[in-house]
Amino acid sequence: MKSIVVANWKMNPPTFRAAKKLLEVTKKSAERSGALIVVAPHAVQNAHFEGSGAYTGEISLQQAHDAGASYVVIGHAERRAMGESEDDTRKKVAAALARSMTPILCVGEKSRSASGEYFGVVKQQLRAGFTNVPAGKVARVIVAYEPIWAIGAEAAMSPRDMHEMSIFIRKTIVEMHGELGHRVVILYGGSIDEKNAGEMLRLGDVRGLLVGRASADPVRVSALLRSL
Repeated sequence: MKSIVVANWKMNPPTFRAAKKLLEVTKKSAERSGALIVVAPHAVQNAHFEGSGAYTGEISLQQAHDAGASYVVIGHAERRAMGESEDDTRKKVAAALARSMTPILCVGEKSRSASGEYFGVVKQQLRAGFTNVPAGKVARVIVAYEPIWAIGAEAAMSPRDMHEMSIFIRKTIVEMHGELGHRVVILYGGSIDEKNAGEMLRLGDVRGLLVGRASADPVRVSALLRSL
């Protein structure tokens, strides 16, 4: 089974020429590694749930799909920080599925404590995202767990902790949708690079990775994909 690597370029690269070069390098490296690579913004880092309307600065899922996008990132921490609500993510996941696109639902807590309150945060995000998902489409939703405290940090969370979170994520979805929840693909994101990517895939009970900073650097993304 292929590993999935979602390259979240964010607001990079600075020029179209640089973007073409980065895409070329990424595709070649992915072919050698055997991984399925999904590149955003080509996968769309965000989209509006309405089909059309007076939403200056937005792109609809219909427009993204018509342009050739197959995936859409929904509920990323950086979008939530700008005011995206649980209701927004719920509508976007449902709209993406209605447009035959694959939603990549991002979940993750701001901080961790010994009391385990962060599980409640992740559960709330999952319940919002999966509320309007028809039973037959549950397995089409990809969940990307990206703890906010790990984004841009010196080190990713441990594979052991990720394994625990993967179990919790599946349990939460199973509570909502039954055994279909076991088929949902889970990714890890947060300070992931060539040094820890392979170990996270082997021990973290995840199918793939959501890569930020490293995916926008041709040298680093090549090294990461070679490490898988």
